[in-house]
Amino acid sequence: MGSSGLFTVTIDFERSHLFFPQIIHWLLLIFVLLILATQGVPYLREVRAGTKSLPFTSGHFDSLRFFGTIVLTIAYFLSMQYVGEFFPNTGLGFLLMSIPYMFALSWLYLHRRDRRHVMATTINALLAPIIAWYVLAQLFGITLP
Repeated sequence: MGSSGLFTVTIDFERSHLFFPQIIHWLLLIFVLLILATQGVPYLREVRAGTKSLPFTSGHFDSLRFFGTIVLTIAYFLSMQYVGEFFPNTGLGFLLMSIPYMFALSWLYLHRRDRRHVMATTINALLAPIIAWYVLAQLFGITLP
């Protein structure tokens, strides 16, 4: 056996893209469990004692924004995959669907719809996805839908 065994790296390209997401998933799970153990248990004790209430049980519930966000997000993910199939491995599904998604989501959460706020929303909806697409897909070569 030569030195090739110790210093040779083989990459399974069919599964290599799953390496870092698996690390991130496990780290997130560990952090959630740590947060629940350190912050969640004492908070729930205070809720049971009546000194605190759960934040989602008091106050006004904005059903339009809540359900609108859910519907827009589901439509965004479905349409991104659909459009991405027309332009495979280019990230155009992400780019072309992120612009209307960001505009619609921002519009949903706007309190004042005057000219200044609508222009800011439009510019943000255009620039943020273009910059993210350029950095991720073009500079770093990350595959986007």
